Amino acid sequence: MTWEKRWSLALGLTVGMLTGGMTISHAQMELHLTLPLGLERESLVLPEDNLLTRDKVELGKLLFFDKRLSANNTIACASCHMPALAFTDGQPVSTGIHRQQGGRSAPAAINRAFSSAQFWDGRAATLEDQSVGPFVSPVEHGFANHDELVAKVKGIAGYHPLFEQAFGPGGITVELIGKAIASFQRTLLSGNSAYDQFGVGGNEMALSAKAQNGFRVFVGKGQCLRCHFGFNFTDERFHNLGVDWDMDHIDVGRFAVTKNPKDLGAFKTPTLREIARTAPYMHDGRLATLRQVVDFYDQGGTPNPYLDPVIKPLNLSNQEKEDLVEFLHALNGEGWEVLPPATFPK
Repeated sequence: MTWEKRWSLALGLTVGMLTGGMTISHAQMELHLTLPLGLERESLVLPEDNLLTRDKVELGKLLFFDKRLSANNTIACASCHMPALAFTDGQPVSTGIHRQQGGRSAPAAINRAFSSAQFWDGRAATLEDQSVGPFVSPVEHGFANHDELVAKVKGIAGYHPLFEQAFGPGGITVELIGKAIASFQRTLLSGNSAYDQFGVGGNEMALSAKAQNGFRVFVGKGQCLRCHFGFNFTDERFHNLGVDWDMDHIDVGRFAVTKNPKDLGAFKTPTLREIARTAPYMHDGRLATLRQVVDFYDQGGTPNPYLDPVIKPLNLSNQEKEDLVEFLHALNGEGWEVLPPATFPK
């Protein structure tokens, strides 16, 4: 079932149950996410001041894909978070306005509904903050400030009724732009993977023998659960793995936000859901394959004064590495498949 059909069905059932067939505004109706198998509703991060509605989601989708939301009409959020690549861009580091490159890989936008702090360094406290941050980056969307962004959106007449429908009267603001895009991003979910069908659904045929062996490595000798635990396979914390410490330049990571020396070179633990579809890996995209990632962890990362104590040599066999990679592939699921809008407001 497509993303649009799932939402139409869920909304229709909700309207029927709550109103007995009466017509009410979508903007006034909270929209309940339909979670794929394996995801936990109680872990959703849904701000009280930004209740999820269909109108917000549909507006956010338009804004997410609209290249006019850049200084020269060439870059959209979807330029670095492409649906065909599980909402990454397949590049080591992202390319923004005027073909400029940033210093970090584009994180997957999937399952952000379960996270508070955003970006590799956690500098955005909410998904709403993250949704508007790249607009004022000189190497991403290229606006000098958020006022330029708002003026650009206000200059597109077709957006005005959509904002009013989603948020009521009051005009277009950067806060509402962020709320709309965040609402759309919260619908990009991944679950019902082979792992979920095996572990939660009870389908013993869903997971191959190699993947089952890989899961044993994952929870045992591989020590992956130290950081990648829970239904979303992340502790939502920051760790120094030694990435960059074998080069002349070091990305300070979380330290730039906290100024705590213990956070030097620490980056956020990503979810492992859809990990096989979101290469390359690490914050700078230096590792092209999952096998390379496993090899990096097996060697104990790169030694440095701030290496996280959980990172140690693993001494995995070649077979254990192959099986672990097989298990990681079994974390590919569904729920995030979205088609770009066919048309945009004029």
